[in-house]
Amino acid sequence: MATILDEIVENKRLETAELKKRVTLLQLKQNQLFERKTFSLKNALLQSKTGIIAEFKRRSPSKGDIHQGIDPKDVVPLYEQYGCTGVSCLADNKYFGGSAADVAQARANLTRTPLLFKEFLTDPYQLYLAKSSGADVILLIAACLQKTQCQELALEAQALGLQTLLEVHSEDELSYYDAKYIDILGVNNRNLKIFKTDIGISKSLIKNMPDDAVKISESGISNPQTVVELKHLGFNGFLMGENFMKEANPGIALKKFIEEVERCL
Repeated sequence: MATILDEIVENKRLETAELKKRVTLLQLKQNQLFERKTFSLKNALLQSKTGIIAEFKRRSPSKGDIHQGIDPKDVVPLYEQYGCTGVSCLADNKYFGGSAADVAQARANLTRTPLLFKEFLTDPYQLYLAKSSGADVILLIAACLQKTQCQELALEAQALGLQTLLEVHSEDELSYYDAKYIDILGVNNRNLKIFKTDIGISKSLIKNMPDDAVKISESGISNPQTVVELKHLGFNGFLMGENFMKEANPGIALKKFIEEVERCL
């Protein structure tokens, strides 16, 4: 039986094939953002006290509408002002209400904060789309890719000057990690096949994650004490979206959360 993830990936393949017909690689390369110097999320995480990667998203398959009618320009400057380590911006429209244009708008409203192109990547073309949108980091989801495919995409991203966040959900998927071309190793606490969330996934996988990896925990984090606990276990960062985006002012929500984490550390 096909899972939600299978449906999303198949839809993404069709979307990408259509986009290729409308916008060529040459056109993407000619975008002025393509030549910009990228910022390092890996270094930012290593230097940060709290490591919060604040996400911009309007909806999700599991939660439905989270914060409709809001744009990155309304949120990401405050994320940066109030101390996020990085910003993640959804580029998928059908399931998350995002777009590559949202990523570009986020970039235009940030100064030096690293920006993650949050998307279901299966095609090298999407790397060029990420680069031309002003991203600094791309996401590769192990559950969507064969190991060789993941390596090829990561190496091409590296050649483009983009960092790679590898997302895993199981011990088997940890074998996708290679420090030569993966910059950040993330554990998604949400099972993308059934969209069930369990923080215990991070607590379990950290025991087998390579010591040299810069590690983040993603999804289902809403309590500052959880961040403190996971930080003490060895995680460098935490990707959070819904917890902030569900609030009237996501930036203020981030500010309060970071202050609480700092009090607890």
